[in-house]
Amino acid sequence: MKTALLVCDHVLPDLVPEHGDYPFMFKQLLPALELDAWYVCDGQFPEIGNYDAFVITGSKYSVYDDIPWINDLKSFVRGIHSSGKKCIGVCFGHQMVAEALGGKVTKAKAGYLIGVHTFHMLQHASWIPHKKASFHMLMLCQDQVQELPDGADVLAGNEYCPVGMYQIGNQFFCVQGHPEFSKAYDQAVFTHRSERIGYERISLALESFSTEPDRAWLMEVIQAFLFNT
Repeated sequence: MKTALLVCDHVLPDLVPEHGDYPFMFKQLLPALELDAWYVCDGQFPEIGNYDAFVITGSKYSVYDDIPWINDLKSFVRGIHSSGKKCIGVCFGHQMVAEALGGKVTKAKAGYLIGVHTFHMLQHASWIPHKKASFHMLMLCQDQVQELPDGADVLAGNEYCPVGMYQIGNQFFCVQGHPEFSKAYDQAVFTHRSERIGYERISLALESFSTEPDRAWLMEVIQAFLFNT
């Protein structure tokens, strides 16, 4: 499946040698896809007609920031919607899809969510393989979806992140967490933001690393959505 990876940020240069850039992370997560990276954060956008599917990455930016490439990406997402092609949203991408299609994203009352968090399945779509009552996912976010667009169904959430996973028909599938991250990269990023996040929350996040994220299962779920629905 020819897929455009819409890259919404750059990995900090000093972290690239150890952790790789975002295209590397997503190619590790989704090896079945033929991924072409487009740095939309630098104004690079593909032609929708040239691809079968799209993946929107995370970002340090907020989807409500009035920045030209963010506004252009909202229009692009609406173009994907009109095309009927499939799209995966991850963290910022999860929020971008919601905001572009009529939902609302704001800073969460819970503040930063970092480390490994447990999410509970609220409904099991028929296409989801190996059904789970709950799963673990790496998090690194401050914003959250507060209102979903029309036609969206919440699939998983928890007390601090009610919209942890949602789909819009058979076209959009989005997760608030970071299945593409390793624990080491998650830690490297939130440590870099330690003054903003606070050391108590970072300590709890480091404790949460005793729980393994369900990365392989999330990979299966994303690929099942793309190939089997």
